[in-house]
Amino acid sequence: MLKNKSYVYGRSDRYVLATLHFGEYLLKKIWQNKDVVALINGATDEKLFYGEIAQDAMNLAVSLVRLGVKKGDVIALSSENRREYWSSVIGCICAGATVTTINLTYTKDELKHVMNIGKPKYLICSPYAYKAHEKSYRSLGYLKKIIVYGAEKHRATIPYSDLTVPNATDAKWGLTENIKYDDFLPVEVNGYDTVFLLYSSGTTGLPKGVMLSHISILTCCSPTDDAPPLVSLVITPWYHTMGLVTCMINFCRGRTSVYLQKFEVELYMKTIEKYKIEVLGVVPPILVALCKSNLQYDTSSVMLVTCGAAPLYEETAEAVKKRFPSVMAVLQGYGMTESTLILTFNDNTEKIGSVGTVMEHVVLKVVHPETREVLGPNKEGEICAKGVPMMKGYLGKDRKEDFDDEGFFRTGDMGYYDEEGCFYIVDRLKELIKYKGYQVPPAEIEAVLLKHPGIRDAGVVGIPDTAAGELPAAFVVLQPGAALTEQDIKNYVAENLSNPKHLRGGVRFLNEIPKNPSGKILRRELRKLVKSNKSKL
Repeated sequence: MLKNKSYVYGRSDRYVLATLHFGEYLLKKIWQNKDVVALINGATDEKLFYGEIAQDAMNLAVSLVRLGVKKGDVIALSSENRREYWSSVIGCICAGATVTTINLTYTKDELKHVMNIGKPKYLICSPYAYKAHEKSYRSLGYLKKIIVYGAEKHRATIPYSDLTVPNATDAKWGLTENIKYDDFLPVEVNGYDTVFLLYSSGTTGLPKGVMLSHISILTCCSPTDDAPPLVSLVITPWYHTMGLVTCMINFCRGRTSVYLQKFEVELYMKTIEKYKIEVLGVVPPILVALCKSNLQYDTSSVMLVTCGAAPLYEETAEAVKKRFPSVMAVLQGYGMTESTLILTFNDNTEKIGSVGTVMEHVVLKVVHPETREVLGPNKEGEICAKGVPMMKGYLGKDRKEDFDDEGFFRTGDMGYYDEEGCFYIVDRLKELIKYKGYQVPPAEIEAVLLKHPGIRDAGVVGIPDTAAGELPAAFVVLQPGAALTEQDIKNYVAENLSNPKHLRGGVRFLNEIPKNPSGKILRRELRKLVKSNKSKL
């Protein structure tokens, strides 16, 4: 039993709770810091202590069990970043449930698709989410109960406060007093049970349900060192893997984070000045917007910037250092929902352009995309990943479709590593477009385009953009006699798909979409047409 010299191994030095129960571990960590401020709303200055999160989580867990929640039940969570979010996450996990987080920007059809993957029996949502999607929620026969944040009554729903505030009026599941930490015991789980069902798009054009286990999340969130308690600013939505897992890592360390519900340059800069923010965790498009702004605020407190979810260009990193003069490093990592967040991280400021070295309990290999031969240093191939943080698989899909015979997940990303084990991402075999950290599947846009009676054929690719990473662009073949304009097609897509999938890269008209003999779109040829600027008729 010897290590393969062509594989790149991360350290194996993280230790996890013996019960392998992530809810128990996270609750223990936040209770240890119950008198520490966990979150501050940067817009309202409202503070939320770890003790408040823990208390509401325990109350909710007990109430959910009384409500009928059983181990393994799926509970959907749909909300903007707000104070009840984290007690909901932890309370559901402690009740033995699987949490599935729902993107607020989903259209009606997108929402129904992801809900049909996990078929949640319960839904916890904000008033905003409820008002936006009530009809869609009501159409789902498997959804038994809807719980809405706040005390306001909505038709056939349960106010969240009835499940978390003692002396609630509903005697069936209301609490007469707060649950005590020393008396509380989470529902027992197996470490390999699914704790989160998150969503990652694929080349099929529709989101897939990523199953993450308790042990995967525990491994990712268990700290290996005593990092200083730096104050960070959070803007990424908590339903997004980056926002979700990053916050849980901060919770396990007892850090204070300032959060905003949405990104506005002036509010963001003002928040940095007011709270002396030390760490910015962002996606590259936000950095671009900040660097282009001429607003003057005191940002001298910012010492560290971490990036993920989209490519970070070297010129952007250099601009950040000018915008934030006290920044010691602009760091980036590489990962995906399927890896519980991150596979590599670069903390070496001299390795510009690298996504870093392999994280703990992860093994990476680079293989030839056709022969599957394992490649050595400085040879480009497909990156494949294996290890404790990796997903169990996609719900309802055979693992053999996405994992090789050795158990490595085929990421679809092309890259290489150097002699020091630092990885570089070159291109993607898979066809996802990364727009501002969102994964946009071309096939989904194509499917919508092909529904239009005036469109005969269509192909979609991402075109590079410094601010957004990539922009979705469409190539369209019109039906004979059709007289659609570029704006007509843009409007049509905007009416049928959520914001990240809009055709910001434009529409180009062709006589024929290039395809291989089996009928697969040759996206590489479409990208060449973009570069040559000869695609418009």
